[in-house]
Amino acid sequence: MVGMEYEISVGMECHAELLTESKMFCGCRNEFGGEPNTRTCPVCLGLPGSLPVFNQKAVEHVLRTALALNCDISMHTIFHRKNYFYPDLPKGYQVSQYGNTPIGVDGFLEIERPDGTLKKIRITRVHLEEDTGKSIHSEGLGYSVMDYNRSGVPLMEIVTAFPPDITSPEEARAYAEALRSVLLYLGVSDGRMEQGSLRAEPNPSVRPKGSETYGVKTELKNLNSFRSVQRGVEYEAKRHVAEIEAGRAVVQATYGWDDEKGVSVLQRLKEVEQEYRYFPEPDLIPIDFEAGYVQEMRATIPELPVPRKHRLMEQYGLPAADATQIVAERALADFYEASAKGSKDPKAVANWLLGDLSRLANAANTAAYASPISAQNLAGLVGVIADGTITGKIGKQVIETMFSSGKPAADVIKDQGLTISGADEVVAMVDRVVAANPDVVEKIKAGNDKSKAFLVGQVMKEAKGRARPDDVNRLLEEALSRL
Repeated sequence: MVGMEYEISVGMECHAELLTESKMFCGCRNEFGGEPNTRTCPVCLGLPGSLPVFNQKAVEHVLRTALALNCDISMHTIFHRKNYFYPDLPKGYQVSQYGNTPIGVDGFLEIERPDGTLKKIRITRVHLEEDTGKSIHSEGLGYSVMDYNRSGVPLMEIVTAFPPDITSPEEARAYAEALRSVLLYLGVSDGRMEQGSLRAEPNPSVRPKGSETYGVKTELKNLNSFRSVQRGVEYEAKRHVAEIEAGRAVVQATYGWDDEKGVSVLQRLKEVEQEYRYFPEPDLIPIDFEAGYVQEMRATIPELPVPRKHRLMEQYGLPAADATQIVAERALADFYEASAKGSKDPKAVANWLLGDLSRLANAANTAAYASPISAQNLAGLVGVIADGTITGKIGKQVIETMFSSGKPAADVIKDQGLTISGADEVVAMVDRVVAANPDVVEKIKAGNDKSKAFLVGQVMKEAKGRARPDDVNRLLEEALSRL
């Protein structure tokens, strides 16, 4: 089998902690970090006699996500107990959804290929469950301690369909990135992978090219960056091939990922479904959605990143790279559109937004859309450059003052006297530069037109950016023609 070509297939399970004030089944605050075990109660600690009540906002978040991912909605859905024993699960079971009753089924998410075309990734289920506690491994002590602040936090799981549509490490990464963007646009999760509020779990497998039989999959658990998703799938695929080429079987198991070493680490053999002994949660009532309520939730879904990107490209003439950056955050895209609609040059708005304004905002540790420069004032800056009041070079000086003061461009220009020099002033500058450089003028008269660029540069230097290049070139030609 050495030298055989292989195909990669990747299923994806992603978990997103939901943005709610309280936990899934109790009133404890849902918040990241904090002193361990300070946001717990008998319900999320699984103490005897405690009873859960589900969080309506969490249900709404999952419903809206399922709709955004083009899912069919289960109008009747129930919760189940998923039984397994692990220190981070104080009840001995996790409340989840199982079988044919997840909130969303049979959906899809489109990802973009490098050439700009779209690929549909089918999604088999979107369901709601509770998060577990967190194991803290103490260095040098030889044991772990538990923090249950995260226990019971509302958690949404999104699972891709089988057979998998993802066929490369790059597509696995693109899927995770696209899914995070959708969650951020919907406002259902903060998507902070470094904090664990979004965790990706790829399930890669390999098979001989052309084979209809899929290989044994392994699971990479709780990856917390897009880079790790891509690297982890690449590594596991190569490891699977090496096992097959060596005549060994790939074992279905769960692996952790050591990002520093770039290797997967065996955690445990993969459980089979029957081991979880699912059964309906007797302490929670079923959820029955009304058609009118589902339509109300559908109406709250904003235009999502991929269609918005293509609309910006068509409506405002933006290149794909600019549109991709702008739609990365909903607030940034909203800011851009508010500015572009009030401008005669939407492309220039994008250039200033992604260039100087983003640079200033990053230095101030804020976002461009939350800076002292409003969308209207950014449009105003582009406008005074377009109508010739100032040059782009002066604009760079103006935007610095706008950022520090919050003033509109017109006020900054007036305060600092930055309007473009009139024709008489430019003529005088040209005459002085021509008179000061007789040797260059002689070269030009001898046919060396490249020397004109030097004279243009000298005039622009004297003008300190307050002269239009077109005016300088025209008036310089006129001056030289008189010699």
